This record gives sequence, structure tokens and C-alpha cells, in this order.
Amino acid sequence: MKYSHARFHVPGALRRALAGATTLVLAASAVVAQSGAATAAPGTPGVPQAPAVVFAEDFENGQGATPILVTGYTGAAPANQTYTADPAWLTACNGWIASQRNPATEPANGGCGGWWASVKQLAGTLGQWAGGDPATNHAVTAYTNANPGSGKTQLEAVRPVGIGAPNRFLTFSVDAAEVNCHGNHAKLGFYLLDGSTAVPTFTTPIEPCAHPSTTINGIGVGTYTSNSPVLFGGSTVGLRLVNFQASGYGNDAAFDNVRILDVTPRLDVGYGPASVEVGAHSTLTFTVTNTSELAVKKGWSFKEKLPSGLTVAATAPVTDCADATVTAPAGGGQIGVTGTLAAGKASCTVKVAVTSARAGTYTTCADDLTAHAGIIPPGCAEVRFVPPVLVFDAHAHGGRVTTSLLGVPPLAPSDITCTRTAGTDDATLASAALAGLGTLGVITTTASGVVDAAGLRTATATATTARLSLLGGLVTADEITSTAKAHGDDSGDVSTTGRVELTNLKVNGVAIVDPDAGLTIDVPLVAKVVINERVATAGGNGVAVNAIHIRTVAGAEIVVSHARAALTVPGKPCPTA
Repeated sequence: MKYSHARFHVPGALRRALAGATTLVLAASAVVAQSGAATAAPGTPGVPQAPAVVFAEDFENGQGATPILVTGYTGAAPANQTYTADPAWLTACNGWIASQRNPATEPANGGCGGWWASVKQLAGTLGQWAGGDPATNHAVTAYTNANPGSGKTQLEAVRPVGIGAPNRFLTFSVDAAEVNCHGNHAKLGFYLLDGSTAVPTFTTPIEPCAHPSTTINGIGVGTYTSNSPVLFGGSTVGLRLVNFQASGYGNDAAFDNVRILDVTPRLDVGYGPASVEVGAHSTLTFTVTNTSELAVKKGWSFKEKLPSGLTVAATAPVTDCADATVTAPAGGGQIGVTGTLAAGKASCTVKVAVTSARAGTYTTCADDLTAHAGIIPPGCAEVRFVPPVLVFDAHAHGGRVTTSLLGVPPLAPSDITCTRTAGTDDATLASAALAGLGTLGVITTTASGVVDAAGLRTATATATTARLSLLGGLVTADEITSTAKAHGDDSGDVSTTGRVELTNLKVNGVAIVDPDAGLTIDVPLVAKVVINERVATAGGNGVAVNAIHIRTVAGAEIVVSHARAALTVPGKPCPTA
């Protein structure tokens, strides 16, 4: 039954929630299938984007000046969608696709009781609201002239709509207008159809009279989005619009631009810091970003396989997602997350600390999701674990003498002393006398610290001494060289090597060729001579090499061609021997 329009309060609206979404519609009344690709371009974490429109119906296909019932309408190709409705919504001035272009006289058996002009005005108001031509816009109208009964279907698609991929969050939006709000209000609810199962996308029906975005010519109008999206398991879906208002007193509304929206949140991944030392932690952040209508998204989930070599650290995960469960066992390579985006929440995050025992660059992409539901897969992110910044320590000299009365300090020393900075030092000495113990010829030494392209560090020391004659000719050589090296690997472990090269070495007249480490020769009543002496330093992270080490019975100590190299952890004492 119809009465004059009543004045009512107009609160703020939801229209901006779909700003930009309609630009995704390929054609009026067309089904727009969304790609089911397994990857997605990186998004802007935390910044909601407009929902994707996977189906849109504007009731304009093939329309002219003659009104038709919604059951006689066929949507645009390629979908060619058709619709059904309960009989109560096809009689008593209900179910007409109307326009201001329609004749002034209501259609035969229209049942509008003189309210046909108001029916057409509803369609024109919806056209003006949508930014179109109010004179030509078509909409599905209901100017109920009899009690329809509660929970009856006003619109149902005959064929399912393809949505491209399963496990997406889906909901609806609709433009709706209503008059006679002093009477009973229309209460619209959208259902997704999974076969014969109807799944509601709302907790509260849409009520245009109670929540208009604005009024146009006294008619409340707005764009409304169902407030409870469904995590839909199939790749095709049906749609049904139900009106829960049973009365014909009031309940005078029209709708247009029915859309199925994909409101699936987007997953982004990122590491911070993006570069970290081996053994330290980087935080892998999963950001789940809502779509711009900010409706609740309950029950999304994903499982992430970390790149080989990357593991979950012992630090407990942190999340601000609602109803979240994070499964990330320390030392493992799998992360599982389930959760909810609360209504009004733009985004939430899950933070998991990860580590690596070896240097390398590790990349996480969409393909690393072993399972997911209710999220759009991420783009790629990478983290680099670099070798630890070990401290260089390298020393070399050609000879040194220590006695109880005097000493000869290191000859031609080269030193890289306990520094993180790579570099080289070298020295040369033409000859030297060792205070009655012998003579040395040309001495050359080098100490260096080097970082290679992979960030690995090597400390090296080398000492070469030529034409030596010691202890009155008991120890002679044309040339001797000692080398010490400490090398760090991609896990931060340090390996050491030492080497001695001898040219024509003789001790007490005996030629020494390729001696084992620590070869000791006793020259009776004169000295003990150690050839190719090795001493571990820096807790095993360094080595000292003496080509010749002589201890005389008189208490003199002579070292010829000494090299020492080490790599130590910053903050620990540097080697002193």
C-alpha cells in the first residue's frame, strides 16, 4: 500500500568502498573471469585496494522503451545470463525492469495501482546516483502492492558465474533506492550459491531506508556492500538476492548494478633487515592487506616453505592478526598461518625471525606457498646473509733474535694488526747480521687481509729470507719461505694452513728436503733446530709458522722467516703469538 514520501535522516554511506571497482567491468552484464594465476605482482603492504569485480549486471542489455519483467531479460554476451524470481516478486508492481523512457501508462497487468510514475522515478534516481543518464537508466523495481511474504527471492541467476580460481573471499554490492520509508523497509540479503547450498554474505540485511548515502528527489539511495564475505571453495558461483520484508506496507525499492566482488586479501612478504650476518636474525614479515570495503575476512590461511638453507629462529613469532595461529617450529623450514582480518582492519602482520648458518641470498616468492586459501599470493622478497665481518690479523718478519743480554727485533716486519679493514703491508731488507750468530741476505715480507666477491675473508702472511748462514755455518740455505693463511667460509668458520718452502737447506751438513711439520734436529752441545714449526693461535682461528726456530745451549733463540695469520670474532682479544 502506498503513501506520500516521508522525510528521514541521511547518514554517511558506503559508496566510496567501491570507488574504482566498476572500472574493472569489461562490459555491461558481462561475466568477468578473474585470472587463477599462482603468482601476483608485489602490492603495497597495508594499503587496501578496490575489490575486483568478477560479475556485473546493469540490466541494460537490449533495453528500450518497453518495460519487461526481470525473468524476460537476458544479459550481455558472452555470459547471456538470465534470471528467476519468486512469483510474489513478479506480481503486484514488482519485478519490472523500468526506466524513465517507459510509457507513462503502466504495463498490462502491472498491478501498480497508479504508482507507475514513482516506479520509473526509482530507476532514474539510481541512474543519477551511478553517474549515468537518469532518463535512460534501467533498474529492477518493486513497488509492492501486496504482501510478498518474508525471505522470497527477488533475483537469482540461472547459471553459475565463473570466478577463475577457488578459495577466494566473495561478497556482493548493489545500488539500491527506496521510498516510503515511513512504512516497512526493504531488507535485502545476498547469498552465494554453491550448487544447491545458499551461503549468506551478510550478518545484517541491506536496508536502504535506514542507511541511505544521500537523498535524490526525496528518494534514499546508495551503494551497499554485503558485510560478511564468504571464503568460497569453488571456482563457479551462483547468486541470489532475497528480501526479508514480508509486508507490502512500504517495502518500495529498486536495485541496479549487481556485482559479485572478489574481496580476497593480498599477501605481501618482506625481510628486514634485507642484509644480515650469518647466524644473526632477519624478520620475515607477512602482511595481509584487506580490500577497501574493509569487511571481515575470517579463516584465511597459508603455508610457506622457506628457501633451502633458511630456518626459523628460536624467537617466538609475533602477530596482530585476529584469531591467529602461527606454526613455526624453531629450526624448521615451514611456516603455517591461519587468521582473520577484523571488520574495519586495513591489514595485519605476522612476523617470524629467520636465520641461516651459511652465506647466500634467499628468495621467497608465490611458488613457495605450499597451500593457501583466502589470500592473493605475494610477489618476491629476498634476504642476504653475509659472512661475518671477521677481524684480520697478519704478521711476518725475516728474523728475530732473543738472548739474555741483547736481542735483534723483527727484521723487515709487515703487519695487519687486528683490523676489520682489508689491506696489505710489505717490507724488504737487503741483509742483516745477527750479533755473532750469523747473517741473513735479502728479506721480503708481506701481510694482507682480503675480502673476495662473496664477502669471504682471508688473512695471509709470507716471509722469505735468502742466503742465510747461522751458528758458524751449521745452518745454511739459499732461501726459505714461510706462509700462514686463515680463511673464513660462508658459515663463519675459519680454516688455517701453513707452508714452508726450502731451497738447499742444510743442518749440520745434512740436507733437509720437504720436512714434516715440527721436524727437530739436535746438534750436540750446540742447539736444537726445529724446521717447519707450526703453532695454533687465536683459539684455532689462526696459525703461526716458523721456517727455522733455533734454541742454543747458551740460551739464544733465533727465528728465521716467521709468518702468522688469524681471523677473529670482533670483540675478542687479538693473537699475541
